[in-house]
Amino acid sequence: MATVRFATGWRRFIPAVGYHHVLMILIAIAIVLLSLLLAGCSSASPAIPDIFLISIYYQHYPPVFDPAQVDPGVTTAIANIVGGADLEVRVGYFGICIQPDNAAFMCNQNASALADLVSVDQDPLNLIWVASTFKDSIVFPYLIIVAIVLAFLTFLLLATFPGWHEEIRDDGSEREVKPFPSRAVSQVALATIFIASVFVLVSVMWQHTAAVAASQVAQDLGNGSVKSGVGTTAMILGWFGFGLLVVVTLGLLVMILSISLLDRLTDEA
Repeated sequence: MATVRFATGWRRFIPAVGYHHVLMILIAIAIVLLSLLLAGCSSASPAIPDIFLISIYYQHYPPVFDPAQVDPGVTTAIANIVGGADLEVRVGYFGICIQPDNAAFMCNQNASALADLVSVDQDPLNLIWVASTFKDSIVFPYLIIVAIVLAFLTFLLLATFPGWHEEIRDDGSEREVKPFPSRAVSQVALATIFIASVFVLVSVMWQHTAAVAASQVAQDLGNGSVKSGVGTTAMILGWFGFGLLVVVTLGLLVMILSISLLDRLTDEA
């Protein structure tokens, strides 16, 4: 009996889910992903320090020698300065996290506050300052913030779309109908989600390019003593968020074109 009741309720629920509801779900997921991206390294909460744009840390490894190096012996001097330092610095959009001596992560928006927590021996090459310079001079989170606002506005516009409801026919019988959404509202929703997609694309490409370039430069300058890497989780969140917004944009475009075609066919009939 319980199984039959569940199946009956599920069959009633499926028709109630409209095309715009699917688009709203995709927008909600994209907003969550982009919000997590912005929250990276903003606190020491679990998993938050793992969302970073770039990571710089001390690690001894065989230096790379190249004929373009005027003074290859500088790697020895850098290795002597670094000594046994063990510090990792991660950079997010609104914060920096440090992990001295493989201890717990400590995160703050103020790099000076983090610098006060370590000694000269733990950060002899001022990696915290380098990370702070990258965050303040290169990272630009405001396009993503505007994109989230526009995506939420699109979500609200889609919420105004009409759903299924029952009407009484002339013979007294009931039928379920679903009116077309307003063309003006649909076009505004398409415009806002398109702009949001463009903003996220520009921001994610900027983030990806800047992080890769800064990571390589930092590692080359600390050749043999400093390593760096790009945050995979942050890249995945950014590109997946962009992909979902593109799907919503195409979905709205197809819906608008389909409604226009149906109106044209109805007028011709």
